[in-house]
Amino acid sequence: MDGGSRDGTLEYLLTRQRDLAWWRSAPDRGLYDAMNIGLSAATGEYLIFLNAGDTLPERGTLERLAQRVRRDERPDFIYGDALEQGTGDRLLIKRARSHHYKWYGMFTHHQAMVYRRAVVEGQWFDLTWKIGADYAYTLDTLSKSVRVARVDAPLVLFQSGGRSQTQAALGRRDQAQIRRSRLNMSVVSCFLIMIAQYAAISIRRLWPAVFETWRCHRMYE
Repeated sequence: MDGGSRDGTLEYLLTRQRDLAWWRSAPDRGLYDAMNIGLSAATGEYLIFLNAGDTLPERGTLERLAQRVRRDERPDFIYGDALEQGTGDRLLIKRARSHHYKWYGMFTHHQAMVYRRAVVEGQWFDLTWKIGADYAYTLDTLSKSVRVARVDAPLVLFQSGGRSQTQAALGRRDQAQIRRSRLNMSVVSCFLIMIAQYAAISIRRLWPAVFETWRCHRMYE
């Protein structure tokens, strides 16, 4: 799903259209509107959202996911770890938190989450949230999910520098309001969580090596 880019994306898609099950290049109302358009076109049993620059970490990623789906009798929601480029060009594993920590924020990258389409049928990304719509979408999904599966492996090679990082302050404000509306958390609790998140952002910006040691547990081999 491309928003009518003029950077060569359309030309590239035209050269690969025989390899693609579906594609579209036309103006949209932003990232989450593009995801909604993709949702309306999706026909598979499970949904995974990869943004521009993100890739699956290995060729066998989808096969391992399929095995997990069969083993766990088709979970409603699946999530796993993410790979990130660290300092010194190191490839690091950013471990997912438990989904029980959903109150803190996104417990792994959105691209490392897999949604069962039957569970999210008729559920859309709320365009009210400029950065946090994926958080609201995930909370809505978890509220309807009976079976949740945690995959102990990376599900995405995440490209940094996206809006969630460049507009981190807006994203944290979105999350605070979403906690209030989706989880009925108090104003004080939301404020304290936001302070902790700002501290983590500051550490990542000022001392990236310290952040990587704390949040990314080992180098990917």
